[in-house]
Amino acid sequence: MKKMFKKAAALFLACFMVTVSLDGCNKSETTDATSTDITKDQAAETDNQTTDQSSTGGYADYSTGFKENVKIQIPVYDRAFEGFNVTDNYYTQWIQKEFGDKYNVTVEFVSIGRTTEVTDYTQMLAAGTAPDIIFHYDMPQALAYYGEGAMQELDLGEIANYAPTYFESMGESISKYGSVEDKPTFFFAKRTDAYNWLTLIRQDWLDKVNMEMPHNLEEYNAVLKAWKDAGLGNGGGKLEQNNFTYDYAFREWPIDEKQRALYSDLSVAALPWQPTYDFLKNLNYEYNNGLIDPEFYLNTDDAATKADFVAGSSGVYALYLASSTDVIGSLLANDSDAKLAVLDPAAMVPEGKQPQSRAYWPFGMIMGINSTTSDEERVAIWMYLEWMSQPENLFFLQNGVEGETYTLDADGLAVKNTDYTGESQLSQNNNKDYWCLVTESAQYDKDELNYKANLANWAPSGYEYLIEDSYEYFNNYKQYMTADALYSVVVESVAEYKTTLNDLWKELYVKCVIASEADFDAVYKQAVEDYNAAGYQDILDEKTQAIEAGKYN
Repeated sequence: MKKMFKKAAALFLACFMVTVSLDGCNKSETTDATSTDITKDQAAETDNQTTDQSSTGGYADYSTGFKENVKIQIPVYDRAFEGFNVTDNYYTQWIQKEFGDKYNVTVEFVSIGRTTEVTDYTQMLAAGTAPDIIFHYDMPQALAYYGEGAMQELDLGEIANYAPTYFESMGESISKYGSVEDKPTFFFAKRTDAYNWLTLIRQDWLDKVNMEMPHNLEEYNAVLKAWKDAGLGNGGGKLEQNNFTYDYAFREWPIDEKQRALYSDLSVAALPWQPTYDFLKNLNYEYNNGLIDPEFYLNTDDAATKADFVAGSSGVYALYLASSTDVIGSLLANDSDAKLAVLDPAAMVPEGKQPQSRAYWPFGMIMGINSTTSDEERVAIWMYLEWMSQPENLFFLQNGVEGETYTLDADGLAVKNTDYTGESQLSQNNNKDYWCLVTESAQYDKDELNYKANLANWAPSGYEYLIEDSYEYFNNYKQYMTADALYSVVVESVAEYKTTLNDLWKELYVKCVIASEADFDAVYKQAVEDYNAAGYQDILDEKTQAIEAGKYN
């Protein structure tokens, strides 16, 4: 079945590429069906080189720019920030002027919906319109793109030649984690510790019911019941989909290594696993006792859960906190007496278990080069990463224009001007969706300055204590963080069944949650049978083979 699927996909792709070539619509306009034209293209590309290759160790020297214009398409997340055009703004124009014009490169930004990225990429890959960089934060999906033939093999020497600063920072990670089936495929952004993912809780609601911060799940549910009885609100809720980290709080510690490799997967929910049963059992209890939003399954994106929190119907809200976030101001506009705290992560953990959470892999954004990208376009991308890796360019993208978007304090720290609304205004996440190609957070030379910078970048003015508390929780519970397994082979059944299983998961898990407490076990048992039969058992079988062969870490 899988082989037939792959052959059909390959035939479709081949037919599509020939059609595109005949229509003259190929993205790079450098590929044709005849060997004669390929030779002409190679000759033209050689003519585009500005110096002898021997001066750069066999790689063409483009340090003074390309003779003929090269266009690169760079993906950028669109998070639907109000009034911010991610593909055309002050900073995209600055990038074109400072990098593109210097090297005769046209930099075109391609919008990728943050909550629809897999769908967006899948559609663009099928249509042949995907950008030159194929990216994702999660390895299972990156491997799925690879398995579809979307990425080309890389030459690490080429990266080191055209992006020496970038490669010095990330070369070790690329060499260690970037190969699939022994072929260099992925390159990465740098990752440092981040602790701005947190859950806000209404401290004023805790005060009104005379309760302390909960430190385990039993205490947390008691808080939700007290809120309900007092007519304050509930614990909110959302549809669990696409990114499956819900069960960490219910796992045994220390976690079994092979169980982790078999079940812990961001891209496919582990419905038959015991931690999932325990998670759903608690959610079923909360639902039947009116502790969460009775229509939680309608909250399919962040905007919905945020709206509930701002409106005062729910008392908790999870987010990546940033200095420019508008959630606190919006909440205060509706309730000027609102007070906030950071929920102790242990509050979601059953008593007696450890506050586990997902550790990030030792890199940030996972990227590959589109299989249709030409040699010169690929080189231009390395040059773009190198240019962005220069401290002055990265600093500008992260902070903006001095005197407008920020000022420098006595320590050399950029202090954001949150009142600025002019042309050079940063996006709500400080332009991260541009510079995330090279790093996950702004960095200075000293640890104490980095911490101070994180406070400035992540905490709205007057709410620095939120990041301070989150940092303390992060350090206290860091020992219980584990990363998902990284497979060095493509688990083909994941790509084959993932979409079907993700849709089925939403249907089945909601059935489990809204069932009566008396019927829960029977509903769950049937759900597991249906889920396994729909393809999940095939995934477990294929993963087991890879685990037994040692094809993971």
